[in-house]
Amino acid sequence: MKSEDTPFVGGPLDGRVLPILLGPTGHPPKTYRVPVPDAVGGPPTVLVYRRVQAAQSKRLGLHKGWKYEYDPEGDSGGGRIKWPWSKPAPTPATQPDAAPATQPDVPPDAAPARKPDATPDGKPDAADG
Repeated sequence: MKSEDTPFVGGPLDGRVLPILLGPTGHPPKTYRVPVPDAVGGPPTVLVYRRVQAAQSKRLGLHKGWKYEYDPEGDSGGGRIKWPWSKPAPTPATQPDAAPATQPDVPPDAAPARKPDATPDGKPDAADG
């Protein structure tokens, strides 16, 4: 398998360059997780790094490699695969137990009296004939 020396920016691995295995497309993985063992023997802490573009050529804007930037929030990216048929991840506003948005009380007699129409007032519609 091919590997590429990839620099790390931020976090505990700042300034290090590690060989990262490339996938079938020739790119390193989008996220790189580094498990760090706990000194007391508890569950390991996982450091998360996200792949970003390292540089761009000046004239044509071509891609010039990858680097990994530290993500202090960790798995906030979700880890879900984005397929076209996948449902979006639930957000606090779209969860069923969230309180519905309240609408101001509008009396039924305040509704518009005439039929809604897309044409300006008094002008005949092209569909009227």
